[in-house]
Amino acid sequence: MFHGSMVALVTPMHDDGSLDDESLHRLVEFHVENKTDAIVAVGTTGESATLDMEEHCSLLRRIVELVHGRIPVIAGTGANSTTEAIELTQCALDAGADAALLVTPYYNKPTQEGLYLHHKKVAESVAIPQILYNVPGRTACDMLPDTVERLSHISNIVGIKEATGNLQRGKEILDRCGDRLDLYSGDDATAMELILMGAKGDISVTANVAPRLMHDLCAAALAGERAKADAINQKLLALHKDLFVEANPIPVKWALCTMGLIPRGIRLPLTVLSEKYHDTVLKAIRQAGLSV
Repeated sequence: MFHGSMVALVTPMHDDGSLDDESLHRLVEFHVENKTDAIVAVGTTGESATLDMEEHCSLLRRIVELVHGRIPVIAGTGANSTTEAIELTQCALDAGADAALLVTPYYNKPTQEGLYLHHKKVAESVAIPQILYNVPGRTACDMLPDTVERLSHISNIVGIKEATGNLQRGKEILDRCGDRLDLYSGDDATAMELILMGAKGDISVTANVAPRLMHDLCAAALAGERAKADAINQKLLALHKDLFVEANPIPVKWALCTMGLIPRGIRLPLTVLSEKYHDTVLKAIRQAGLSV
């Protein structure tokens, strides 16, 4: 249903942490102009954990409005409360989003049966295409392939963002349910290989900084052009790694600020990138051939 480079969009903020609509507009245009294939709004990289319900839904409406149908908008609507996840997913539908991305319930560590029933309940409650999101490094909760396969039989569960970086896990999901469920990488460092194996794209942090290169990388990999994809990927390897020298989205927001696209604002408990990492991230930006 969706394909290519799908940016996990940051949420621009002023220095005091208030939302910055002007910079949000600038970012949307930046991505449309640079051929980003879809915008994933208000997910992990968008600091969803620090937004209240009103801010979350308002941002979704605003991003859909700014995009104006030019590329798909996928709304981050996951929560560790099933009721809250349903409310956020209904907000996404009401806002006009094309799909919802739902992270596994974090912190409370549900069983595999709990994961199945949670996502089943959200899918049955809100008639919008839904993409599962597995990132156990953040959630302390790993959705196993058996559970993914069970959920793939629910008609409006259309994909999974698999962010373990484990290519064998990706292959198993493709083998089990690739005819019913689209697989997306959630790990920039291994995205090229996963797409060459059959994934449909990458929900990307790197695309915030290098949208055209990530679009070209994903397009080449989707076309099976390994040499072309690898040549682009080589330029991006440092960004894939160094945008995680501190917790995402700390480095990527600092990079975008340095590039003049957003202010430095970020909400506690996250803080601005530590000075000791500034040169590391700058070097990665320049290695990709980007201007600072």
